[in-house]
Amino acid sequence: MDASRRDFLKTTAVVGGAMAAGLAGPGKAAGTSPITAQPGGLDHPCSSPAPARSLKILILGGTGFIGPHQVEYALARGHEVTLFNRGRTNTHLFPDVEKLVGDRANDLSALEGRSWDAVVDNSATNAPHWVELSANLLKDTCERYVFVSTRSVYADTSRVPMTIAAPVWTYERAGVEPGAERLPYGLGKALSEQIARDTFGEDRTLVFRPGLIIGPGDTTDRFTYWPVRIHRGGEVLAPGDGSDPVQIIDVRDFGEWLIDMAEAGESGTYNVVGPRTPRPMAELLYGIRAVTTAEATFTWVDTDFLINAGLRPYRELPVWRPARDGAEGFARFDLTPEVEKGLTFRSLADTTAATLEYHFSRPAERQAALRAGVGAEREREVLDLWRAFRRAG
Repeated sequence: MDASRRDFLKTTAVVGGAMAAGLAGPGKAAGTSPITAQPGGLDHPCSSPAPARSLKILILGGTGFIGPHQVEYALARGHEVTLFNRGRTNTHLFPDVEKLVGDRANDLSALEGRSWDAVVDNSATNAPHWVELSANLLKDTCERYVFVSTRSVYADTSRVPMTIAAPVWTYERAGVEPGAERLPYGLGKALSEQIARDTFGEDRTLVFRPGLIIGPGDTTDRFTYWPVRIHRGGEVLAPGDGSDPVQIIDVRDFGEWLIDMAEAGESGTYNVVGPRTPRPMAELLYGIRAVTTAEATFTWVDTDFLINAGLRPYRELPVWRPARDGAEGFARFDLTPEVEKGLTFRSLADTTAATLEYHFSRPAERQAALRAGVGAEREREVLDLWRAFRRAG
C-alpha cells in the first residue's frame, strides 16, 4: 500500500479498544493524537465478501470529505476508480488512481469518449446545471448515475415518521421563480435529483439523501464540536431536556453502503441517517463522554431560553434540532427500506474515537478554531444567565 493511502487510513481509522483505553485529558499537548490508530479499524472493507464483479467507477469529486472514504472502500473491494475534479484538493491522495482534471461548471472534456459502470456525483453544490451537463454527457456510455443529494430536499419535516414519500421542494413550494439565478439549497438539490432521473431513467438512477454526515475528515466541525467540547471537560451546556431525537450518519457507513448499492445495481431513492432508532440528545452526549477520560458534567438548558439567548439549534448548538415547530420528523426517519438494503451503523464510540483522532491530527491553530459550536466564553455567559433565571423562579 502506498504512503498516502496509509496516511489516509491512519487518520481515519477507528481505534480498537478506545473505550477501554480512554483518551488523554484536557492537558494533552496540541497537535498530538489522544489515541493510537490501527489501520483498517474495526470494519476493514477487505473483510466483506468479494463483489460479484469489478466495476469501473467514476467519482465526480472524490478528494473532499466523503469522497476519500468511498475511494478507499471501492479500491479495497477490487473496483477500478477514476476521479474527476479540478485537481486542487488533497492532490496527494491515491497516486495510483486515474485522475482527470476539469470543471463541473464548464469543462467536462476529459470525460468525453469514456465509459464507466457507475458515476458517483458527490458535488456539495446545489447547481442543477452541473448535473445536467454531466448526466447528458454520460447517459449513453455509463450504466448508472449515483447522486448524493440531501435530507434538505424535504419541504415538510413535520411528518412522523419521515419517508421518501414526504413532499420535496419545488419552485412553487419554495416561492421561487423558475430560472432564478440563486436557488435555496434544498430546492437546488431536489431539481438536481429530478434531472438525473429524467436523463438516466428511474431504473438507472440511484439517489441518496443523507442527513448530517459526520466522522473523520469533516472540516465543518458540526459533530466534532461535541466530542472536542466534552473532551475538554468541565460544565458543558447541553441543549433542551435531553429527549430531542438525533439521526446522523458516519461518513464511513455512508461511503461503504453507497459502493455496496452500486455493486448490487440498485436504483431508487434512499434516506441516509442513523441509527435506525433515533438516539436522544442525552444518549448522544453521554455516549460521547464515555469515550473520553474527561471530567465533564452536563447542564441542560431550556430550548426557548437558548433561542432567546441567541444560541440557535443546528448553528451554535450543532446536531441538535428540537422536535417541534415543523421539525417533529427531522430526526425520526423510518429506515426500514434502507436497512433491508444493507445500511448498517457503527457504534457511537467508534465514530467519536475516530473523530477525535482526526481532530488531534490537525494543526494546533485549526484545533483551536472550530467552525461550529459556541465559544467557551459565550457558553459560560449563557450558563450563568440560566442559573440566574432559575434562581429567579
